[in-house]
Amino acid sequence: MTKRGSFGAKALVAAMVLAAGLGIAPSVPAQPFAPAALKQEDGAKPAVAFAARIVADEARARIIVEFESRPDFTIRYLDRPDRIVVDLSPVTFAFDAKSVEARGLVGSLRYGGAGEGRSRLVLGLKGPARLDTAKIEPMESGAGFRLVLDAVATGREAFSELAAGTDWTVVVKGARKAQEGEGDGKPFTVVVDAGHGGIDSGAEGVNGTKEKDVTLAFAQALEEALSNLDDIRVVMTRTSDEFISLSGRLRAAHAADADLFLSLHADSIRIRRLRGATVYTLSDRASDAVAETLAAEANHDEAVVGDVFEQAPESVAGILVDLARNETRVFSTGLAGEIIESFEGEVNLIKNPHRQAGFRVLQSPDLPSALVELGYLSNPEDEKLLTDEAWRESTAGLLAQSIKAYRTTILAAGKR
Repeated sequence: MTKRGSFGAKALVAAMVLAAGLGIAPSVPAQPFAPAALKQEDGAKPAVAFAARIVADEARARIIVEFESRPDFTIRYLDRPDRIVVDLSPVTFAFDAKSVEARGLVGSLRYGGAGEGRSRLVLGLKGPARLDTAKIEPMESGAGFRLVLDAVATGREAFSELAAGTDWTVVVKGARKAQEGEGDGKPFTVVVDAGHGGIDSGAEGVNGTKEKDVTLAFAQALEEALSNLDDIRVVMTRTSDEFISLSGRLRAAHAADADLFLSLHADSIRIRRLRGATVYTLSDRASDAVAETLAAEANHDEAVVGDVFEQAPESVAGILVDLARNETRVFSTGLAGEIIESFEGEVNLIKNPHRQAGFRVLQSPDLPSALVELGYLSNPEDEKLLTDEAWRESTAGLLAQSIKAYRTTILAAGKR
């Protein structure tokens, strides 16, 4: 498969002075923190985090976590959504959750175990930010150590470069490396595309549910499920109610050097009794009338509310594009099979659940892709399920396992 470009060099960030009102001392800007292998002495007990606090406004934040013993840590940045991830040697978190509630620049602070021998803090950001300070220091009382993180708002381009500069062969989304000898040292990158958004609401259910809300909620659940898998990096095309053109979604996938593109939808159809999940892959000719209708509607929506899809067969060698597309369709078909197998007996499927159509969002010639119709909002029973959190988390978990199985097949075939 063809290789695609990356975001480029790491960001060079200018000096910033943190506000005295937050009690954050000025410091020399740090270079992006390079992840390093976490270590733990044999038989060592987990460090206990017994206190934590956040002081923040919209431009800067200080996060302090106090430990009884010194933990090791690494820092990395993730975008779409924007996060700063602190991977730690084993930690028992014993502080009051109310002490780290969202405020200012900090949208959330999650923490917990992250697999064997690791723990994690995830700093959810309300906007792009970089760390000006990240250090472990002895407490003045001598009764332990404290982790100090000083975050400062930064520009989108600078943050994207920080995220792109993370050494994913050392620390990856999900915190665990692939086993030695697997893959080519590059993490398996999955682009999760929440269909519609912004002025493009998509379909509307019989009880008023909007497709754009269903797909975003499911995409976030899937991102969470994938984060627990080995050596998988997740990129989201959108994390809020915003419009992104079909061509823009594919540009994001190529910029992320993606291995897989998965678009999520929940359409309506005139046949109210029709319900259940469907997996679509690309074909020049629709496999049936339903597939043709849905593809036509999706492609038409793009022409109405966004950029015209960028197709430029004249700009490349047609034969090479056809070869790449044929290989990609084989992989996409394999992915569809894995998804359907994971859903069978657990998630309601329509008759002949693997269908084909000319969805424009699937038309990248060298990127295996699938479009998953989670159900039909035109069916009251499906609409009820699509808005049920327990169903969403369960189904996202099944979908994540199918992606894991697909990744294993690709690695075994030596196609990465």
